[in-house]
Amino acid sequence: MKGAVISMLVLAAIFQMVVKPGEAVTCGQVDASLAPCIPYLTAGGTPAAACCDGVKNLKTITPTIADKRSACDCVKAAAARYPSIKEDAASSLPQKCGVQMDIPISKTTNCAK
Repeated sequence: MKGAVISMLVLAAIFQMVVKPGEAVTCGQVDASLAPCIPYLTAGGTPAAACCDGVKNLKTITPTIADKRSACDCVKAAAARYPSIKEDAASSLPQKCGVQMDIPISKTTNCAK
């Protein structure tokens, strides 16, 4: 029981370090969330559980419109670094992970909208 309580406290502390209320999401946070998705984004198939966890985390850390726009810009910049990303895999990622998301995962999206 003590181990479970300690684990939950550690997770809560990590979450507090990742996203603090009133602070904008960073590209480092976005990149870390989506890094496990690179194999799926470049080869297709089925996204790994860690990838879907990252997509869910991305939704969690982007509650405001400003956060969503920042994350969108980060996703777009990250996608540009990987020319082998398949656009259809990127656009279908949230759906494949069962996540309703307002942040398009694409190299070409207009993040201002």
